[in-house]
Parts: sequence; structure tokens; C-alpha cells
Amino acid sequence: MNPEALSAALLAVIAPLAEARRPGAAEGLTATDLPLERPKNREHGDWASNAAMKLAKAVGANPREFAAEIAAGLADVDGIAEVEVAGPGFINIRLDAAAAGALAKVIVDAGASFGTNDSRADEVINLEFVSANPTGPVHLGGTRWAAVGDSLARILTSQGAAVTREYYFNDHGAQIDRFAKSLVAAHEGRPTPEDGYGGDYIGDIARRVELAYEGDIDALDPEAKQEAFRELGVGLMFGEIKQSLHDFGVDFDVYFHENDLHTSGAVGHAVDRLRELGHIFEEDGAVWLRSTEFGDDRDRVIIRSNGVPAYFSGDLAYYLDKRERGFNRCIIMLGADHHGYVQRMMAMCAAFGDEPNVNLQILIGQLVNLVKDGQPVRMSKRAGTIVTMEDLVEIVGVDAARYALTRSSADSNLDIDLDLLQKRTNDNPVFYVQYAHARTHNVGRNAHASGVDRSEFAPELLTHETESALLGALQEFPRVVAFAAEVREPHRVARYLEELAGLYHRWYDNCRVIPLGDEPVEPVHRTRLWLNDATGQVLRNGLDLLGVSAPERM
Repeated sequence: MNPEALSAALLAVIAPLAEARRPGAAEGLTATDLPLERPKNREHGDWASNAAMKLAKAVGANPREFAAEIAAGLADVDGIAEVEVAGPGFINIRLDAAAAGALAKVIVDAGASFGTNDSRADEVINLEFVSANPTGPVHLGGTRWAAVGDSLARILTSQGAAVTREYYFNDHGAQIDRFAKSLVAAHEGRPTPEDGYGGDYIGDIARRVELAYEGDIDALDPEAKQEAFRELGVGLMFGEIKQSLHDFGVDFDVYFHENDLHTSGAVGHAVDRLRELGHIFEEDGAVWLRSTEFGDDRDRVIIRSNGVPAYFSGDLAYYLDKRERGFNRCIIMLGADHHGYVQRMMAMCAAFGDEPNVNLQILIGQLVNLVKDGQPVRMSKRAGTIVTMEDLVEIVGVDAARYALTRSSADSNLDIDLDLLQKRTNDNPVFYVQYAHARTHNVGRNAHASGVDRSEFAPELLTHETESALLGALQEFPRVVAFAAEVREPHRVARYLEELAGLYHRWYDNCRVIPLGDEPVEPVHRTRLWLNDATGQVLRNGLDLLGVSAPERM
């Protein structure tokens, strides 16, 4: 019996009881209104519900008395072995072994689809993440968003959402000019400009521009020369960024060029729309958005008095462009230095007639620090002043990097211990989870060699306490993924996998799939193989959601 079936049974019992006490009390009541949770102490049962306390006032009942009525009704439900009332009205439910164990076959039969659903089929999501300026390699903050963003896209897709991964290509503005000046300086053997970009990669890109330019680049006048380095250099740098992300397992569906907003008339279109809505005013020769009406701390300039669009104008145009492309959910993942930007963006969303935190959601990521030999790693040889994606991957590999960056809440600072991530021990979380998956395959191989197959399934035989605990955790996977999608937190999947791996290792230590010595193969061995394979499937499904491989041998 899975949580959905148990919730449905709970509703079937509660609805008539509520109606009998107060007609109309059960109107509109659904299974999702009846919370179920895993008790922290497994001695209290497999599931617990506070539904009686939640509904007692509405039905005019004492919570504990109402809980006793519900418990009596649940006791007659097939698959439920025992129900008891605790405290002020908690309902503790214990499933019989067959009902609990049946999940193992459900998982194996479902395969890669276990944990998926179509609950978010009405969400058309534009997920914008990384969006590093094409002026240098992807730094650690961008690398964290690459891991978290791609995992979030996978999780949302698994719940039925249509997700487009989008990269905002910042090819407009002063930073590109500084990049071009830095390339020219490197080409000419001059020091990096005071406001320019340093690092060996600048020299690398400058030399590649020299080779790519058709003609004598030094014959150009200074302005044309800088433009040549800008155009070719940005393309080369962005090519490197794309390749680094691809090697990290992250590919985007759309690369949107910021410059297009200013050359296509998109900014003017956004201003016209806001003007139609009555939210534009002009003052001191400038065009303003009356954003204070939507919770901003001050009104915002869109077009300066000299006719030059303010940076915020691009945000307006870009958001409207996304909405007109059909996205009803726009999720933007920004770095810690953009925290003060959220208020004006939400005001913008509301000014367009949309709902902040629904049509537009902004996630802020915090800093990442690398630690090696107990000391912070502060500088990349290639980038000069930053540690890059390539640096991290070179040291620990893609799997360990992605897992480490995803397993903690993105809105908290993160210290990554490089020494730990290189260890093949249980202290290394990615090794711990991957090893559990590899162990399920090793058990399967040994079982096959010993004549144990899945020709028989007797779930009532899965009675050991470690089997009950393992089945309970497996049952939680769909709920964990659904909640991770709802709150936009992939780290919940990683932490779940670590818990599942621990429960599997304990089960492995206590329950044999392969008979000892000359003992015959019995139904319990074949049934345990189902449980072993079900665990491997869930570990594999979860790792895939994180973009981490599930090795069969380690």
C-alpha cells in the first residue's frame, strides 16, 4: 500500500464520519487535505496522521474521540495491520508485511518511471540559470547554479512540467568593452587595463583571435581593432563556456542574446505595454516605471534623459519576451550579489499584471568555498583571480562536483572539502550513495550465479526490521521528489539518497539474498532480490535527477 492509496483509504473513512457529525463538513475534502508522515520512531508504526486534530473543530468533535472513530474504521481496511491513537489525537498506522512489501514489485515494474507523475503538466517553465558573462570561465558560483539548475530542471520535468533551460547571453554593455580592451592589451603585450580582466585565459583567447582573424589585425585602426577582438573574442569565450557546461552535463535549450533586446525593439515594446497599463510616467526628460505602486522602494528609470536605456529596461523587455513566448512560470537563478535586485523584479512582474512568486520566481544562491588540506583554495592558474568549473572538475570529477554542489540548500554558504570528495570511503557522500547502487548490482550478479531469480514474489516474508525500514524509505521517494519540485530544492533528493543508502547497507548486513552453503533457494531469497533491485532502481532514479552517474561496479 503506497501513501496515495493510504490517503485515499483515510478519506474514505473520514468523509462519512465527518458528514455524520456535521452535514456538509466533508464537502470539498480531498486526500491531499489529510496529511501523512513517517513517524520518527518506527515503533509507532509505518505512518502517522494528525487528520483528527486538523478536522476536529470543523466537525464539532473532541480530537481524540474523533481519532478513535477514524482508527476503528481504518482497522477494517485491507493491508492495515494495526491502528492506534496517541497523545491528543495522532493516528499511528502499521501496515501488514504483504501490503508494505508489495512496493518492491511496484518499483521494479515501474523502472525509471517510479517517482514521476504529471502533477505539473500545466506548468510551462522557463528556467534561466548560470548566465555567466562571456568575459571569462565559469566561476564556482556559476558552477553551483549549473549543478542545481540542471537538477531542478530534471526534477520539474519528472513531475510533468515542460521546462526550457535558458542561458542569458550578456553580450551588451560595459563589461564586454572591458573584455575587448583586455584582449587587445594582451595581444599588444601591454599590462591588463586597470578595469580589465586578468588571467592566462585572456592571453589564450587573444592568440586564438589572432589566428581566426582573416587579414592583418594590426593594420586596423584602434576602434576597429577593438571591435574585431570584441566580436571574435566573445564568440571564442562563449564557445569555451558552452563546452565546459556540456562536459559538466549541462546543456541549454535556448541561448538568448541580451543585445537582441536592444536591436529588435523589445525594450520599446515593453515600455509601450507598461504605458498602456498606466504605469509609465516621464520626469526630468526620463521615462520611469511607477514601481513603488507594486512594493518597490523607489520608482525606476527605464530610459535616461539622454535617451539611453537603463539596465532595468533589458529586464522589462526580457521578462515580457518570456511571457509572450508562452511561459507561465519564469524561474531565474541569481548569485548572492543580486539579492537586492529581487524587490524591483517582483514589482516589474506585478506591473505587467502577473503574480510575483508565481509567474516569476527568483532563487538566490550563496557563495561556494573550496577547502584543501584544511586551507581555502583561492586562485586559479588560468583565470587568475577566481576558481573555475574546470578547476573543480579536474580535482574531483563531474559526479563528485555535481553532487557536492547540489546536496546543500542553495541559499546557504557552502564549503567543499576537496580531500573528502576524493576519498573512496563512506565519509564521502557521493561515494556512499554510488557504492550502494553498485552493491545492488553486485548482489544481483551473485544471485544470478547462485540460482536466485525473481521468479517468485512473496512480500509477506519481508518481515525483518531492516526490511520494514528500507521499504518505508522507498515508499517516500515519490513524495520527496514532488516536494523538491514544489519548493525548488534539489538538495532534498540528495539527502534522501544518503538516507536510503544507509538503510540499504544495514539491510545488506542483516538479510541474505543468497543462501548460505548448501541451503536451498527459498521464496524469501527470491523476494529479497526484488527488494534489492527495487532499491537499486530508486537510487538510480534519484542520481539521474541530480545528473550523477549510477555505476554498476566500483
